[in-house]
Parts: sequence; C-alpha cells; structure tokens
Amino acid sequence: MALKLANKVAVITGGSTGIGLAMAKRFVDEGAKVYITGRRQAELDAAVGGIGGMAEGVRVDSADLAQLQSLFDHIRAQHGKLDVLVANAGGGSLLPLGQITEAHFDDTFSRNVKGTLFTVQAALPLLSAGASVILTGSTAASSGTEAFSVYAASKAAVRAFARNWILDVKGRGIRINTLSPGPVKTPGLVELVGTDPAQQQGFLDHLASLIPMGRVGDPDEIAKAAVFLASDDASFVNGIELFVDGGIAQI
Repeated sequence: MALKLANKVAVITGGSTGIGLAMAKRFVDEGAKVYITGRRQAELDAAVGGIGGMAEGVRVDSADLAQLQSLFDHIRAQHGKLDVLVANAGGGSLLPLGQITEAHFDDTFSRNVKGTLFTVQAALPLLSAGASVILTGSTAASSGTEAFSVYAASKAAVRAFARNWILDVKGRGIRINTLSPGPVKTPGLVELVGTDPAQQQGFLDHLASLIPMGRVGDPDEIAKAAVFLASDDASFVNGIELFVDGGIAQI
C-alpha cells in the first residue's frame, strides 16, 4: 500500500506531547520527514526518540517571531519547500468571568492566536503548490464551557483564520483547514484540573458522560484525521472545520 505522505516535508508545532506527538508518529509512518517544535528541549528530545524514523525536533516558542523565522530558514536550507504545516501549539486554563486576568488573556491569545497567525505567515513563502495547512481548533469554540471562555474565544479566532486565509492564498493551490478535537486524553486536558490522578480520572469520566460515543478520544484518533487532511486524499477539501469529537459538538 502506498504511503499517504511519501516524500512530503511537514512541520507540526507543539509536537512533543499529546495530539501533536500522535500526529508526528502517524506522519512519519506515512513517509513524511517531520519537524516537531516545542518550548522544552528535554521533552522534544524524548519525543523524537519515541517517534523514530525521519523526525527532528527544533526548540521554538511559536509566539516568538524570530524563532519561527529561524525554523523555516532551517527547513528552506534543508529542503527548499514545505508540504504540510500543522499549527498545533497552544493551550489554555480555566478561569471564570470575574476572575479573568490580563495575564491569563495575554498568555492564551499569545499561544493560540498570535502563535497560529505568525506560524502560518512565516511558513507561507515555503509552502509548495498543493500544500496543506492544518490549524488545530477545538469544540470549545462551538459550545459553552464553564470557566473556559478565553480559550474558547481564541479557538474561534483560529477557525476564522481558516475561512479568510483560503481567500488570501487563492491561486496558489494551498489548502487551509481546521481540525477540531473534542475531549481527548492528553496531559494538557487532564492537567486543567490539577495533578491528582483521582481528580483527573473523575474529570475524564464526566467528559465521557457528555459525549454521544460515551468516551473521550485518543490522540491517535485525531492524528488519523490529520493524515487525511494532509494527504492528497483531501485535495478538494478546503476551509472546512473537521470535528473529531465523538459527536459532542453536534448535539
């Protein structure tokens, strides 16, 4: 069976853990040369060791424009092109209205909105004809979640980017889509409620009770959807929001 991403060069920001790491593993298995980024060198090194194959880690803070430019300069020198970009780096935390701080807002929007914008913009000159850009969204942007409004708003902005950017790159053959996971068992999700394992499991059980499929997702399930969007199988898929959420955003 032919590999879906054979000979493609891919970047996955925030690729050292969780969904980004699962994507990197899938992309390498499908034949891509993959660069993952993260802010912590030890986690990057561990991730690259776990991925194996054609993976390379580059320490980058996606909200730092100079670091982003250095990343894409490196890829230009190595390959002269970029076929797949997954703007995945980001995160958030819980704070209800009345307790939201400027620091909380700035951190969330810097990671999720500023980071996504300038990652894609810095990569734009390298993107080949037929390239795929995948923005990591969230079901939080489509529904209400207590104490999660700032994160939800940041992911709504990400969704808006895709709708508008497909017009900005019209004629270049570049596809830009949003991949929106529902609750997925990752460190970033469970740590929203702290580090106590019992509390984390209770949180996952609560989320599972809200999902029509009766369980939370696995990072590899999101990664398989990313492979589809990254591959030529999705050659006429552009500007969509693909929910991989067990149905939670559909009810």
